[in-house]
Amino acid sequence: MTDIIIQNLLSPVVLFFALGILAAMVKSDLKFPTALSETLSIYLLIAIGIKGGIELSHYSLSTVIKPILGTLFLGTFIPIIVLFILRFMKMDFKNAIGLAATYGSVSIVTYGAATSFLSEFGTKYEGFMNVLVVLLESPAIFVSLLLLKLNEENQGHSLSQNIGFTAGKPMVSGLINTKVIKESLFGKSVLLLLGSLVIGWIAGEGALPAVKPLFIDLYPSVLMIFLLNMGVIAGQRLPEVKKHGWKILLFAIFMPVLSGILGIFVGNYIGLSLGGTTLMGVLAGSASYIAAPAALRTSVPEANPSIYLGLSLGITFPFNLIFGIPLYYSIAQWLQ
Repeated sequence: MTDIIIQNLLSPVVLFFALGILAAMVKSDLKFPTALSETLSIYLLIAIGIKGGIELSHYSLSTVIKPILGTLFLGTFIPIIVLFILRFMKMDFKNAIGLAATYGSVSIVTYGAATSFLSEFGTKYEGFMNVLVVLLESPAIFVSLLLLKLNEENQGHSLSQNIGFTAGKPMVSGLINTKVIKESLFGKSVLLLLGSLVIGWIAGEGALPAVKPLFIDLYPSVLMIFLLNMGVIAGQRLPEVKKHGWKILLFAIFMPVLSGILGIFVGNYIGLSLGGTTLMGVLAGSASYIAAPAALRTSVPEANPSIYLGLSLGITFPFNLIFGIPLYYSIAQWLQ
């Protein structure tokens, strides 16, 4: 495993991320224009989605039903575990909900880095794994908001305007308002992923001549540029995370390992390959900094973004990039 970690540390993807962190720490004037950062995000979302769609066209529903059910299980169960741990750590409920949604959802870029890692080792994985990235975006958000509602009901008061519930109406009919649904299901990340996935699925192999030069051949290089920008952002957020104490820092490292191992066992149980099992661990062990924070800003404004964004982007993301991916790969190898 040491050789795997060293090789991952020396990969261009990780080194560019480290360069971004260094730039932030030394107060460099390196800064990505907002438009370029947005463009890189859009590119990665489309690339992951369309490749997944093309691969999905090769599979029948009977082949993908177990992985889909396994993914929905992870997206539902992980936020409950996160909330339980954080409440045991005496964190206030609103910030705990924010972290439950964040750590129950998925980091698309971590997934992209993991696929590059597997490519370097020549390890194949099921093409439908890209589909599971889309599926894991939203369940944790809904589950976290449901837990928030149940807590408000138990306390005998409601924050209906903030979390989208209507007092006096049945719980099922008003769980989440339309704005939250839009943020979690039709926000940029899910819309581009799902839309590109459907396009790739409809077009099938016939789309390869058109999409291969831009979205497949150039993908590793564009990922490096994007991770340079992510390194700058992560480096800037590290001081914010330190303000909340060492326990929360340990959580940001312990939680992805726990969730990742759970994802690996689920992947192994449903019969995925070594690469697929590794990616299932990566999906479960990653934390969202796109879809979940967007929904939290609307539904739980009391949750502190410096906590859920700072931990996911400043601690968990680099941990997974450097140590998590090789760790999940090694555990998946051991189970095979």
